[in-house]
Amino acid sequence: MKEKVVPFLKWAGGKRWFVQRYESLLPKEYNKYFEPFLGSGAVYFTLLPEKAVLNDANKDLIEAYRGIKSRWRKVYELLKEHDQLHSKDYYYRIRSARYDLLEERAARMIYLNRTCFNGIYRVNLKGEFNVPIGTKTKAILDTDDFSRVSSALKKAKILNKDFEKVIDQAQENDFLFVDPPYTVRHNQNGFIKYNEVLFSWDDQIRLAKSLIRARDRGVKILMTNASHHSIRELYEPLGFDLKVVSRFSSISASSINRNKYEELIIMANINREGIQQ
Repeated sequence: MKEKVVPFLKWAGGKRWFVQRYESLLPKEYNKYFEPFLGSGAVYFTLLPEKAVLNDANKDLIEAYRGIKSRWRKVYELLKEHDQLHSKDYYYRIRSARYDLLEERAARMIYLNRTCFNGIYRVNLKGEFNVPIGTKTKAILDTDDFSRVSSALKKAKILNKDFEKVIDQAQENDFLFVDPPYTVRHNQNGFIKYNEVLFSWDDQIRLAKSLIRARDRGVKILMTNASHHSIRELYEPLGFDLKVVSRFSSISASSINRNKYEELIIMANINREGIQQ
């Protein structure tokens, strides 16, 4: 069995919990792996497929992946500098800095991700990253193995496109893992409300239509989404297989709100035998 690779980023809505508890849901056989909303890549780094297409609309995120894929040694050296120089003033100086080289932009992204508040990625109306400094002070982690991450990414094509263009590439017996921002209809709750700016309800409808086309082509699909009646009403009539799971959320700023809540697993063309409840 392949040894899993530890994701190098913390990401709101990341799926480490999913692969720890529900890896049995993932198909064992498929041709090519597609992930249109990459985030921290927890599922990709668990499966380590031989052929993959990885995508995200977040350019800074994708540049971090591309930097490690092609220039991981340079990225790591720059990240060590950030680690040694880290302070409140330094954090805000790097947050406002702009760089020309890919390795510099990748190291900046990883440094900010590891030292900002709760690993959240948020931008202002100008598209500038504006998350305040957090309590973590280490930009270098004990789990870092950029050489292995780079080797894993060598097998993947890394894109910065709209999700629909990536989903439309998947063909029969490919596997599509989909983890969109959790936007729901008529929702006014915290982080999901912020997601609405990035991923609207119209985008959810567009995503559903693209997944119908993929399913009809014979693509194996597994999607995680908000367990909300508007999402269920969107997919149940379309013949998808729905399963509700619970997980622990630690992204909330309030400890009162850090508790178990339900998420929805939506599948198509996947054999459910042996699934753990």
